[in-house]
This record gives sequence, structure tokens and C-alpha cells, in this order.
Amino acid sequence: MKKLTLALALLIFLGPYPALLAVGLLVSPATQAGACLPGSLTVGAIPDELTATTADGTSITLTRTQLTHAATIITVGGRTSGVGAPGVVIALMAALTESRLRMLANTGAFPESGDYPNDGNGADHDSLGLFQMRPASGWGTVAELMDPDYQARAFYGGPDGPNYPSPRGLLDIPDWQQMDPGEAAQAVEVSAYPDRYQNYRPVAETILRVLTAPAPGAGGGSGSPVVPETTRIVFPLPAGTWVRSDPFGMRVHPITGERSMHTGTDLAAADGTPIFAIADGVVTHAGFSGGYGGLIIIEHTVGGQRVASAYAHMWENGIYVSDGQTVTAGQHIGDVGSSGQSTGAHLHFEIREGGSNGTAVDSEPWLAQQGALDLDAASTSACRPDTAA
Repeated sequence: MKKLTLALALLIFLGPYPALLAVGLLVSPATQAGACLPGSLTVGAIPDELTATTADGTSITLTRTQLTHAATIITVGGRTSGVGAPGVVIALMAALTESRLRMLANTGAFPESGDYPNDGNGADHDSLGLFQMRPASGWGTVAELMDPDYQARAFYGGPDGPNYPSPRGLLDIPDWQQMDPGEAAQAVEVSAYPDRYQNYRPVAETILRVLTAPAPGAGGGSGSPVVPETTRIVFPLPAGTWVRSDPFGMRVHPITGERSMHTGTDLAAADGTPIFAIADGVVTHAGFSGGYGGLIIIEHTVGGQRVASAYAHMWENGIYVSDGQTVTAGQHIGDVGSSGQSTGAHLHFEIREGGSNGTAVDSEPWLAQQGALDLDAASTSACRPDTAA
């Protein structure tokens, strides 16, 4: 134990940047918040394709793109109170029926919809996206409805839904849990063909079972948590709140004065600015770590590959997750601070390919290559605990 303590002290004294993630995995984590995502609705590995059979005996094969949209629906359902697995099955039934789990533009009605990421072009009135929601019916703007995460939140609805109180989402339907799943889907979609949804129930149940099944051997050791395949990538700070103050690469350290490798990107932002998890994942460290001050490390699976993200310099009361917690892309995990070796309020952000002990890469081009989305603080689903006195 004395040797371990001495090693940690030397790493901290000599400078934390080269040893960030090795130290982070050894320091005892904080335990400040409970998990927001139920384990039964944690997405595991997303297969390249999945074949399932509808109620009428038709066999359909879904691609990885379609299954990734399904994973988004599951993930959003998992973090939305009151939905559970039955609500997720209903949502999957609706999306399978309306779009075959495709993010559809509609350039005939809205030419600008083709400028957003999409899986093809639809032509049903002015309907858009996974659930074929219509701006004219009040579901949202074109920009909002071309976001799979937004559409899933709108479908589930409830007091925290983006369209509350109208049009109604699933949680706004009285006694939806006692309804036939097809009828519940119809109550949200209000389709001219109400009997279609029930046909996709066995497909929806198969998707949920397969996508939430742990990968073989996953979680077998303390250093191998079950890490969900992410459904999207987002930028770690709200749009318009930050400026780059120090890039990735060799530099003269602003405190020690020594030339050293800066393994992250510094983003200056006001003290207290929300910090978002960039992807679905599992927290492997949440607490203080030498010169990094308040540090959160999250392990992700991106395109089948393990990646870790790290967020540093939060104040002690600005960390809202705990070790072992499953988080989702865009979740409010902490606030910008200036603890540790810091000359002012900012987020030191790192990406490590290969996981916590992997190779640090320049986070800005990495985020760009992944198509990271800009979010504003109001658009996220926070799991911030009640900090009122």
C-alpha cells in the first residue's frame, strides 16, 4: 500500500497530463449520484444486421443503421421515467411501422430536410423522421424532427417531453400500460391505419432483447465494465458557450513553465457551464486526481471500438455522476470549474482511443469525424442531483 501511495504521489508531483487515466483508475471514486439508466435498458453491442419475423410470418432484416436508431429509442426510453421495457416495445413498434426504423427526410414538403443526416426520402404528407411526425401537427420544427433523439423524446412525451402537453406522447395517454401495445402506438400516432402496429410487436421484442443483451464475456472483471454501443456523439459543452484556449499538442505548461505534451484540448467557459457526456457509456472514474482536479472518465464503444473520454477541472460540488454509472450522450455530468492545475475556468477534454489506458488523440478532429452534434443546455436530459440546501 505504501508503494502504491508513493507512486501516486510521484505521478501527481511530476505532472498529471501523461498519466491521467492510469491515475484516475486508481483513485477512489466519488459517489454523488445514482444511475439514470436502468440496467435492463442498457444497449450493448449493436450487430451489423438482425433478422426477425413479424406477426403475419414475414421475415425482415434490419441493417446496423436501422438498429442504431432502435438503440436511440431504447436509450431514450431507459432515461425517461415511467417508460420501461413495455413503453420501449410500443415505441419500436411505431417506428418500425411508420418508417421501418429509418430517419426519413421529406424534400417534397420541406426541401431543407434533405440537408440533415437521413436514410432516405419519404413522401407521406409533411411527415418526417422515425415516427413520421408532422410539423403542422405541432410535433416540432424540421430541425428538431430530423434529430432521432428528439423524435424519441417526443414520442414518449410526458411532462418533460418537448411537445407537452400536445400533441400527446405515450406517457400522456391515460392507462396506456393497460392497453394493447398496438392500440397504445395508435393512440400516439393517430394513423389512418390503426391495425398495422401490432404486426411488428414480435420484431420490436426481438430488437429489445438482442440490443440489451450483454456481450459474451463482458463485465467479467473489475476492469471490464459492460460498455454500451453509443447511439450518437455530441460536443461536451453547450453551443456558443466556449472558446478554445489551448489546443492538443506540445506546449509550454502555463504553471510549471516546462515544455510538455498537452494530451487534451482546453475549452474556456464560464464557471458552472454544463458539461455533457459526449456519448453513451460507463463512468470509470469520478473524483479528484492530482493536477486534473475534479475528473470524470467515461468508457464508450464507438463503431465497435473502445474509446475513453475525460473531463477535468470541475469543482468538488460540480461532479454529478459516480463510478460505475451508465450515462447517455448529452447527459449533464458536471459543471465547468477551475480546480487542480488551472489558471481559470475551463474544461480540459481528452479522447483516448483504446480506452482509459489507450492513446490520446486530438479531440477536435475526432469529434468532427464522428459528426458530433452541438447541443444547448435546455435540450439535454440531465441527471443532476438536487443540490439545494
